[in-house]
Amino acid sequence: MSVPFLLQETLRVVPRRYRLPALPAASDDLSKTQPATALAIVIEQARRAMARGEGLTASMKHAFVDSLARLIEEAMRDVSGDPVFKATLLRHRAAEVREYVALSEHAKEDRRSIRASVNAIAHPGKHRTSSERQREAFARLHAAASSPYCHGLADIAHDLLSAPDIANDSPLRQWLTRLVESPSLLRLQRLESLREDERVRQYVALWDKNGPRSGSAQAAAQGNASQKRGTAAEARAARALRVMADRLNQEEGADRPYRVVTSMRAPATIPGSAERAKSEWDAVLLRQAIGSDETPLWDVCLLVESKASVDAATTDLSRLLRGIALLAHAEENVAYAFDTSQGAVHLRGSSLRELSTDEGSLQKSVVYCCDAPFEAAQRVLGAGSRMQLLSAQPSLEFAIMLEDGQAADTQTLEPVWDQLLHLPRWRSVLDQYQTLRRVRELMVHTEDLRTAIDEVSARRTLPGGPTR
Repeated sequence: MSVPFLLQETLRVVPRRYRLPALPAASDDLSKTQPATALAIVIEQARRAMARGEGLTASMKHAFVDSLARLIEEAMRDVSGDPVFKATLLRHRAAEVREYVALSEHAKEDRRSIRASVNAIAHPGKHRTSSERQREAFARLHAAASSPYCHGLADIAHDLLSAPDIANDSPLRQWLTRLVESPSLLRLQRLESLREDERVRQYVALWDKNGPRSGSAQAAAQGNASQKRGTAAEARAARALRVMADRLNQEEGADRPYRVVTSMRAPATIPGSAERAKSEWDAVLLRQAIGSDETPLWDVCLLVESKASVDAATTDLSRLLRGIALLAHAEENVAYAFDTSQGAVHLRGSSLRELSTDEGSLQKSVVYCCDAPFEAAQRVLGAGSRMQLLSAQPSLEFAIMLEDGQAADTQTLEPVWDQLLHLPRWRSVLDQYQTLRRVRELMVHTEDLRTAIDEVSARRTLPGGPTR
């Protein structure tokens, strides 16, 4: 399908303010380069050499381990260090912290299990005929089960077990015994006792520096605010795309109108694997196919995703690529019904099959819209790759030696280099600069997109302007 000139020209001229600068040239000595940047340089240097089938030099390995050592030292600084890395290091060192983390992962499920069990017996509406003392005790038990802390629950249950009127009630006694001996309650009790451990308190304090705790009121409020910002950003991107559709309709008439749909969800009828593939698209520019007036069929012109940050787009790219690959598996002569916020639309399989994940095609068919401010000092080592490097076992062992005042030999870090080059789970780190560059090439600021649409459209209305 031919790309309309207005769309093609707009995508060509829209500023790419998030585009990465050229990676500094690699040199034998990266010791004066900021460690994260130095790591990005040498990792990309290694990736390119491997892609060309060339051997890797000893100087690359030396530059890598030296830069990683400096990154670790930087992350461990008292004031300006990385609290997440410090927390990770503390978890690696302290068995109590590891136990606390493991128990925390099940805490929400354990609390839910305890509440369900207590509600089944101790709900205020279930003991109308009980004695006043028993009703009060069960009310306290019910309140304790609804608390985020369970330290009083076991005490109340034990008090009830010792009550004379419970001793003669075999079903209640058995239930209370199961409650106080339940693995869920025992895990929650252990979790609460671990919170008093000095290293656990230090661990929690470090994580708190990184933002509110999961499940807290602050986290919920932050999540709601983030969701509202995301919804507003998606609406702005859709509005910019509707301006594009309106201008195209003005230029090309109503024979094959353009329209914009939002929240377009891929149907399960498309063949191919949908595993970990993007299944919903924020906004899509469509053009009506020729000769489909009675039952309109549509072709895809542009897929738009709205992201709050560069990091969000970077982590989304693999899903996006799988989503495009899925759409491209459509059958040539089949029309597929997609649900959208504007109702069902039918897209031609022949149009979907033209989508491709190669770089040139992506530039013409996909845009990441972002409202994040421009970063004066753009990071060339992604946040995820940085943390994977810092969290590697040899990196943590190296950090422990530094923390204990031992002589830390950078050779300790050489296994990370070997893992980077050979292990599949490190492939995303080896490809990280290439991925980051690719994402940023697709990113535009929403207002820049709107301005580019206006400017290209205005040029086309001037005498002597380009024609279709």
